[in-house]
Amino acid sequence: MTEDNETIRRTGPNFEKTMQSENQEHFTGKVVQQDYHMPDVITVRVQTDSDSFQEVVVKIERPTYNKPFLGGFRNMRTGVEFHNAGSQTRCKKRPNKGTQSFCRETQTVWEKNKPQQTRNTTSTQMTKIGLYVSNMTDKLISPGKYFTAEEYHKRRLEAVIVLQKYFRRWHAINVVQNLREQKRLRLLWEAQEELRKKNEKEEKLRREYERKLNPKTREDFELLYHDLELWMQEETERINRTLTGAERKAALCALLEQEAQLIACFGRHKLNANEENQHKAILHLLDKCAQPKRWKAYDGKITEMDTQDMLRARELLEIYRSISTKDIPKDERTDVLLTLRCTVKEHECKLTQEIVELIDREIDLISREVKECNLEGLRKRICTLFLQYIKIPKVNPKVAGLLKVPQDPLKLYKNVYFCHSCENYLPSTEFLIPANSHTIGRCRLCYNLDNEARRRESYLKYRLILENLRKSEAGYQDDSQIVFLVQLTDLQYMIENIWNCQSALSAWGELYDLVMVRWDKQHEWSPWNTILLTKEEADAHLKLCNLQEAYEAAFIFRIKQKHIRAKNYFAQIPAMSSFLHRSDNQANASSYKTHNSSMKSTEVKEVH
Repeated sequence: MTEDNETIRRTGPNFEKTMQSENQEHFTGKVVQQDYHMPDVITVRVQTDSDSFQEVVVKIERPTYNKPFLGGFRNMRTGVEFHNAGSQTRCKKRPNKGTQSFCRETQTVWEKNKPQQTRNTTSTQMTKIGLYVSNMTDKLISPGKYFTAEEYHKRRLEAVIVLQKYFRRWHAINVVQNLREQKRLRLLWEAQEELRKKNEKEEKLRREYERKLNPKTREDFELLYHDLELWMQEETERINRTLTGAERKAALCALLEQEAQLIACFGRHKLNANEENQHKAILHLLDKCAQPKRWKAYDGKITEMDTQDMLRARELLEIYRSISTKDIPKDERTDVLLTLRCTVKEHECKLTQEIVELIDREIDLISREVKECNLEGLRKRICTLFLQYIKIPKVNPKVAGLLKVPQDPLKLYKNVYFCHSCENYLPSTEFLIPANSHTIGRCRLCYNLDNEARRRESYLKYRLILENLRKSEAGYQDDSQIVFLVQLTDLQYMIENIWNCQSALSAWGELYDLVMVRWDKQHEWSPWNTILLTKEEADAHLKLCNLQEAYEAAFIFRIKQKHIRAKNYFAQIPAMSSFLHRSDNQANASSYKTHNSSMKSTEVKEVH
């Protein structure tokens, strides 16, 4: 017992002791947390109008499970959270039958569908006492003619036959229309191809006529000399066939005189063409020196950069163009000469002194009103000497890497050979070395001169075939090398002696329409892996995947024989020997794979 003025703390209670308060007025016990039980029915006062209220009885349904949290949002101003509501009804639980429902037999059960006819209760209402049924809407149905099952099936068969007839008619009409459309497209394509070939032939003849009328390149003069030789042979044959004795000799002398006049005319054209080509080559060389450095950025744009040497080369190019231009006023010519004089005075040497003297002489002659026709020689000397000045690497550093004759004497002695015909020492690029040659023969100029004087053959067709072949091989991007080792004379030997100047498939003999392609497109081109075809045949040949199935065995055998002849011819070149061994190894490997595949297919057939 404690007094009224004492506290419970002073009594020192422990955890095992129990204390009890009998005076509830002084020591009122309060429950720390009271259990609240919401009633099942509550009354809610709802405002129905501005000054009227109504009490509504609300029945509360307590959920039998915890509401899942489905997210929600929070009011940023008041801080009240609003949760998304869940469904009001729980999923119906399946009763536990005590058996396992996830088993193999349940998943692989055989299902069967069997239709059933449900019952349909019907009734008929008849007229009777107390009920009248009107017969105004009734129909009188009489039975038709009876037919047996055989007659029924016969009628169905006749109907099927009629349907088949109409379908076959419709199908035949569609097939015929498709064939007509294909025929129309084929004829249209053939007409377009024929027109294209005709236009190409006319364009080729027009270009040849233009080249013969205005020859500018070495190939143009080859065509002229080749046509001259053909004309000479025809005229000689005609004279020998129609004339005899003194008349024949006189006609041959007149023919020889005409040939000499034509050759002299060709020579004059060649001099003019060489002069024009030389001027173009000089401008091309100087323009190449003045070109800026270019490279492509990551975004595809081209960036150019000019260096001090390029600017110097561009300045010299502009001066050379100005002094080589004809028919300009005297004042402009004088300004150009003064500019040239200031430019060459930057380097004191014997060449620049001579150029300055010639410039002073021309300026003096211009001031004396000398005619321009009398100044042509002087102006050519100035252009020639200034070109020599431009080709000095100290004056124009960019020209050092573009000159054919290197400035270093040690480099000049390398790859230099002696031509026994013209007795000149020339670089190796000026010699044509055939595949069967063991020594250095004549240079290109002597070879062309001998061709113009004796055989007068035109190599333009072979050159076009070789250019197309190299272009097509470069498109494969497989590091093809042999095609760039083959010379023009080697290709001519292959076409004339091995392929007989005709297509291997159609025997078409027009060389302008023929191309050389790979025989097996999986390997690089070589004289023993090639075939001569027309352009259309080559396109179709390159689309083939299996040559053994596409061509007959006899045709493949003939092609292989030509390849063996080409191997024997090119085996004389030491540079070709490594390619020959590599091609033999590839052929053996491919034949081994083919043999293994055929053996495997045979074994599979035997097993079956």
